[in-house]
Amino acid sequence: MATIAISHTIDARGLSCPMPIVKTAQACRVVAAGSLVELLATDPGSTKDVAAWCRATGNELVEQSADGAVYRFIIRRK
Repeated sequence: MATIAISHTIDARGLSCPMPIVKTAQACRVVAAGSLVELLATDPGSTKDVAAWCRATGNELVEQSADGAVYRFIIRRK
């Protein structure tokens, strides 16, 4: 299995909507195109919010998983 090189990790655990998306958008402004950003969130609404944000911005949702109450997203910046 290939190793994923994360450029930036956002710890949005404990934050409610819209902060996980706000922090993700801020991170995507500073990383290079094609870079991977990891988002960790505990807001259950983030599963729909991140997918919708990626569709709206053209960024790619590479991976989405959950470990208990923590949701993990890997996003490739366009």
